[in-house]
Amino acid sequence: MVASPDLIDTHHHFYPPEYQKAWLDWEDERKIPHFRQQVGWSVQAALADMDQAGVKTAILSLASTPGVWFDRGPAAAATMARACNEFGAKMVGDYPGRFGLFATLPMTDVPATLREIAYVFDVLKADGVGLQTNYGDVWPGNPMFDPVWEELNRRKAVVYFHPLVAACCGRLSVGTFPAVIEVPHDTTRAVTSLMLAGALVRNRDIKWLFSHAGGTVPMLAGRMAFFFKARPDAQAIAPDGFEAEFRRLYYDTANATDAAPMAALLKLVPESQVVYGSDYPYVPMDAQVTALRSLKLADSTARAIEVGNARRLLGARLR
Repeated sequence: MVASPDLIDTHHHFYPPEYQKAWLDWEDERKIPHFRQQVGWSVQAALADMDQAGVKTAILSLASTPGVWFDRGPAAAATMARACNEFGAKMVGDYPGRFGLFATLPMTDVPATLREIAYVFDVLKADGVGLQTNYGDVWPGNPMFDPVWEELNRRKAVVYFHPLVAACCGRLSVGTFPAVIEVPHDTTRAVTSLMLAGALVRNRDIKWLFSHAGGTVPMLAGRMAFFFKARPDAQAIAPDGFEAEFRRLYYDTANATDAAPMAALLKLVPESQVVYGSDYPYVPMDAQVTALRSLKLADSTARAIEVGNARRLLGARLR
């Protein structure tokens, strides 16, 4: 069984020149080794890799760490977000049908974030927004973000989350580098934060999309539901039950195309809630396609994950 010829990759990182320089400088200041994939990124290389993997369209988003602020303050973060969004929108315009855009937002400055939301949707025509699972150890259920969710809900936006290693927890890596264990756990923290704050139930028109098959959500969903049911506000924050809240979310397949995580995910949610994601350039796009097809899913299921669900989620640009 071969991959769909019009494969859509919803988890595809890009590095505008201003962002790449700022990130490399930030890593140099902290004596952090550079990622080879990040240093070698270019638009033409991305297109070549897409062609090799059979990816027709990739939805651009920034990798999370270190966000767009680089410890330079809220104004610098807003400036960097604007530069990245304009670069991404130019890629979309220069290569019709090949790219979409999950625009980044500064988030730590809520008024600036609301201004950027208006710009990316009304001017740049972004396909959604791409956010981090936390901002300085502040998770998305924090009340400071309520105006952001309200505006994105009004716009019926796709809100995509990419995890990062929380500042609290980078030393809990028990012999490996922090991203291996902590990155998926932070996705679970973000989902839990939004759910328990009531943000999911208050913002029903947002289409929430989480990376890496939801991190550890598929494994912990039953455990969380068991304990959350005892909360006095359980009916208010999950009127149809906590399992139903998990099933309403969307999840991508990035770095989760092994048999066990995909089996857990497809037991938790219907196949309609799963979209293809590669985590390019950190994971080769063709490796993820091969892994997904090796699972021997029903052809209709594979087709839905590779193409159909993303088209339904993201709308007209991908039709």
